Amino acid sequence: MKIAVVGANGKAGQLIVKEAVERGIDVTAIVRSENKSVANKVINKDLYDLETADLEQFEAVVDAFGAWTPETLSQHSTSLKHLCDILSEKETRLLVVGGAGSLYVNPEHTLQVMETPDFPEMFKPLAMAQGKALEELRLRSDVKWTFLSPAGDFQAEGEKTGEYILAGEKFTLNSKGESIISYADYAIAMVDEITKGNHIGERISVVRK
Repeated sequence: MKIAVVGANGKAGQLIVKEAVERGIDVTAIVRSENKSVANKVINKDLYDLETADLEQFEAVVDAFGAWTPETLSQHSTSLKHLCDILSEKETRLLVVGGAGSLYVNPEHTLQVMETPDFPEMFKPLAMAQGKALEELRLRSDVKWTFLSPAGDFQAEGEKTGEYILAGEKFTLNSKGESIISYADYAIAMVDEITKGNHIGERISVVRK
């Protein structure tokens, strides 16, 4: 299996590459600068410069692009649109590293985590940008996409337990009442989804078991 990881130098990107490589998957890192991941194949290109020809060799492309500053938050939408446009009507699947703020807290799916009173103000702009990108992605029937949201407490340095609960659109707690997942366990879930491909055109989520 051949996959590519866009944003492979990021914390999530590096761990997704590592998990995939350890499972014997043929991984290409797509980065703007020197490759910091363990992938031995590299495409040195800005995301916005990628073309259909760059990605058509892959069965799956992981979008691990991140933007956090106020002036770059709109790139969550524009970068995802670009990737969708170049993968339009192709067999290559697109798996997106998402956020937890857009998960729903009620059965009717009308109230999102980021709209609740306890949601930290400092994270709202990011959550809204990621949520907008997801809503735009939902309109794309021409792309085989999957959007994977982490738990609320997404820990970059968290331990790798090797276990997780796969959930759907609803904000889900584990048996200890936690909404938590490490980047390492998230990477396991992402690579599982790459290999199984069970959730085309869906947003799913993961939480530590």
